Amino acid sequence: MPEPWTYTLSIPNDPRAVTICRRTLRLILALHGLPQLTEAAELLATELVANAVHHTKGPAAIRLRWSDPVLRIGVWDTDPRPPIPAPRFETPLNLAPESGRGLTLVEGCSDNWGWYTLGTATQPPEENGKFVWCELTTAA
Repeated sequence: MPEPWTYTLSIPNDPRAVTICRRTLRLILALHGLPQLTEAAELLATELVANAVHHTKGPAAIRLRWSDPVLRIGVWDTDPRPPIPAPRFETPLNLAPESGRGLTLVEGCSDNWGWYTLGTATQPPEENGKFVWCELTTAA
């Protein structure tokens, strides 16, 4: 059984951070022999990091944690407001809005997801915000 591991990457509020996180995740999964998770993990990480960069003004961080058989992808940002998935559309996807579907993708493509707030109003901003996470489970 592979040993558990965790990686954390701090990222600035910069749209280029999304690509950097995606490429870093791909490399980490390849080095740990988890290529079967790469495609889904890249999609999920891209959505979570893009939300953090797009909807906040401060820094963010992505954390990858492996504990066989679960990969948890989590993204911290400075905004404590809850993430809100877009409403589901009864129309075909090609007629649905182009933005606002990221959390719906996370919900549909992960085995589990959630979020929680961090800190209090009396703590420094870097200790406040929220942590949005999702999990992928390898097949037995």
